Amino acid sequence: MAIQATVTQSGGMPNPPQSGVKFRSHGRLIRFLQKEKVAGVVCSAPFIFGFLMFLVVPLALSLYYTFTDYNIIGEPRFIGLDNYIRMFTKDPLFWQSLGVTFFFALISTPLRLIFALLVALLLLRNSKISGFYRAAFYLPSILGGSVAVAILWKQMFAADGVVNKALGLFGIHTQFAWLGNESSAIWTLIILAVWQFGSSMLIFLASLKQIPSELYEAASVDGANKWSQFWKITLPLLTPTIFFNLVMQSINGFLAFTQCYIITQGKPRNTTLFFMVYMYDESFTRYHAGYGAALAWVMLLLIGIYTGVLFLTKRFWVYDEEA
Repeated sequence: MAIQATVTQSGGMPNPPQSGVKFRSHGRLIRFLQKEKVAGVVCSAPFIFGFLMFLVVPLALSLYYTFTDYNIIGEPRFIGLDNYIRMFTKDPLFWQSLGVTFFFALISTPLRLIFALLVALLLLRNSKISGFYRAAFYLPSILGGSVAVAILWKQMFAADGVVNKALGLFGIHTQFAWLGNESSAIWTLIILAVWQFGSSMLIFLASLKQIPSELYEAASVDGANKWSQFWKITLPLLTPTIFFNLVMQSINGFLAFTQCYIITQGKPRNTTLFFMVYMYDESFTRYHAGYGAALAWVMLLLIGIYTGVLFLTKRFWVYDEEA
């Protein structure tokens, strides 16, 4: 017994009590992590960290920069409300870019939704090649915001571009500069936006398939034609989807950037100067980052007001099954 005690004390054999302590501590840790609340916190920690570091903190910093004179390189200098005073009283480009953006969004969004709904109605019937057509019509929505498509669009509407050559096939020979004319330049960007109706089209198509066919059968028995069925059945039941597409596409219209920046750069005479492009120029071309941050927060506020107005009007025209 004395020899065994000596060997154990000298470290020649493992010490069972120490191993037991380790196993018990590991067991407590595992049981602690297996608790529902703890597991939820651990699993959501990466998202919470990303949300704080890449959204909340940048938002807070940008809000602070709106009250400073900041050129990205140097230290921000607090100037109070000077950026906002300059914006609303001394900057005509602010009002012009805001007007151009609202015109673009309020014209392109309804046209895009109309085309999306028409194409969705055409693709509603299943056929062997319906999947191909759906993919083909959706493709512009994927490519429409890319730089390559914007450059191609710019070449198409040049004086010697495809559009003028296509008009020549119908006897209309012209070298009209679509992008250089103050009246037509903005419409080239609107046409590009309307061309990107694929995402709205797929949403409309999914909603159309959810409408019960029994409603159309009952309407046919009562003598309603296709036009009456569309106005009395299809359109009312699609109003929730129309509302969703209207909100999302309007926000995308207000935040449009690539089309203007690549195709027109705001020319001619700032008639195509989108708000986001103007904000980018102020922030990273003229190095007025504080003023650019103020522009961004004003646009955020305007989008919030516009969306709030849409939600206030929702109860007057959006069909609610629970009502």
